[in-house]
Amino acid sequence: SADGSKVSEGTLMEVLLMNDFKLVINNTAYSVSPPRKDKLSSEHATEMEDVKSLVHRLFVALHLEDHQIRKERELLQKLDCLKAELLPLEQMKARITDSADAKTSRLLWVGLALMSTQGGALAWLTWWVYSWDIMEPVTYFITYGSAMAFYAYFVLTKQDYIYRDAKDRQFLHYFYRKSKAQHFNVERYNKLKEDLAEAEESLRRLRQPLRLRLPIQELSDKD
Repeated sequence: SADGSKVSEGTLMEVLLMNDFKLVINNTAYSVSPPRKDKLSSEHATEMEDVKSLVHRLFVALHLEDHQIRKERELLQKLDCLKAELLPLEQMKARITDSADAKTSRLLWVGLALMSTQGGALAWLTWWVYSWDIMEPVTYFITYGSAMAFYAYFVLTKQDYIYRDAKDRQFLHYFYRKSKAQHFNVERYNKLKEDLAEAEESLRRLRQPLRLRLPIQELSDKD
């Protein structure tokens, strides 16, 4: 202001133009005397809009590219820190994933072996030990028991018994149990992945106008 007090960034242009003020650009002060509010005409109002536009263009020309460069460096530093923190977690997650996947695959093969054994036992009992008249009620109750097991699965999980979904559910069970045993913080890992994706997206959006405004040589030096 005219008495040397710094004007807040949140001050509206209409409030600023109510009194005289000084505009400091590159350590050079320029005295500005806006027209009084009671003397404003349509022509002066247009001039005020031109002053607003000029101040905005001055700010963009003097500070925007520096702000973009500084912001890009901050994002690059944040990406490096996140990647460094994620690296040991990624390695631990890969080991836990391999272990959980191996256990899930073994469980699937065990299920296939049990079903094959059951089918072979029923065939042996039907053709070599008893007759179909005796084994038919047995197979009926086996089928009914399987239906009850699938219904119990739906009651407990609120999901249909689909083989792929059941496999994924069992994989997650092994994964979280192994993670707890090895003190792998899944919530922390997911938060870091979200922060990394957000930082990469911010950097991508920032570099889009940045590459259109800066010289190629400066970008090459920065990379």
